Amino acid sequence: MNILKQREPLLAAMVVLLVVAVGLREPAFLSAGSLANLVTDSTLLVMLALTQMLVIVTRGVDLSVASNLALSGMVAAMLGAHVPGLPLPLIVLAAVAVGLALGLINGWLIGYLELPPIVVTLGTMSVYRGAVFVLSGGAWVSAHQMPASFVAFPLDRLLGLPHLVWIAAATLALMAWIARSTRFGRDLYAIGNAPQCAGYIGIPSRKRLLGTYALSGAVAGLCGYLWVARYAVAYTEIAYGFEFTVIAACVIGGVSIGGGVGTVLGATLGALFLTVIGNALPVLQVSPFWQSALTGLVILVAVLINARGAGRRSRQILPLHGTDAQPKRSAA
Repeated sequence: MNILKQREPLLAAMVVLLVVAVGLREPAFLSAGSLANLVTDSTLLVMLALTQMLVIVTRGVDLSVASNLALSGMVAAMLGAHVPGLPLPLIVLAAVAVGLALGLINGWLIGYLELPPIVVTLGTMSVYRGAVFVLSGGAWVSAHQMPASFVAFPLDRLLGLPHLVWIAAATLALMAWIARSTRFGRDLYAIGNAPQCAGYIGIPSRKRLLGTYALSGAVAGLCGYLWVARYAVAYTEIAYGFEFTVIAACVIGGVSIGGGVGTVLGATLGALFLTVIGNALPVLQVSPFWQSALTGLVILVAVLINARGAGRRSRQILPLHGTDAQPKRSAA
């Protein structure tokens, strides 16, 4: 059986086995409170991985996602600190709007100017990160400067679960619906599998790319508020390097960096896997350096597995671009 078809069940089993193995060493890891914290800790990574999955499916990448998060989060924190009477929904809306605007910039440069995604988002990553410093003047916004409701919202509970978990679950459901049940989602897979053919059959690739990066930006903006509110601090280096963790979650979850392949479930499991590693190794008193090395090893293995499937797919789709696939013209 093709191992790619077993990727998600195997990854789910690995997550469970890893949790159990750590629990056998440190029983407190299996307590209800510890597992609840594990799920809560995974929420922001899950949300960002889901939209990053849609970007990668189009043969793109969004390296600016963490810088977008940082800038949107700083805007939210400064609004909360300097305009304490501002309703929380307006602050959240402002963070999402900032993230959306930054995502639209990426989408316009990539979709309409046809610039390489890695170059564009590498550039905007630095620009957005610099804008955090310019906006804040290098100053921190700490918990005592933020309204109590601003800080409390992410971990406040609804029906026994933190708002963070409910928001992540809603994001997961939305992305699953987009990917599986909408023309927009199906078009993204078509673009990733064969960009030129997608244009021939009438798919508006430019608009789809603009929408995909805009969606990634909007979710990053929402996560920006949730991040600074949960950790009750905003500063210039917030979420520094987190974009690589987001991309790693997608790759581990079976999203092909070559485009056209990826699932919501896979990206979610990849995020959970990295969260378990991140929470388990400190419990086992493992050095953070080993944590990075182990994560890198897992990514390399995932890329090798993905490459095997990509090789099979390429043998199937390459003829579409060859001379044999061109329509033959009848003799006059």
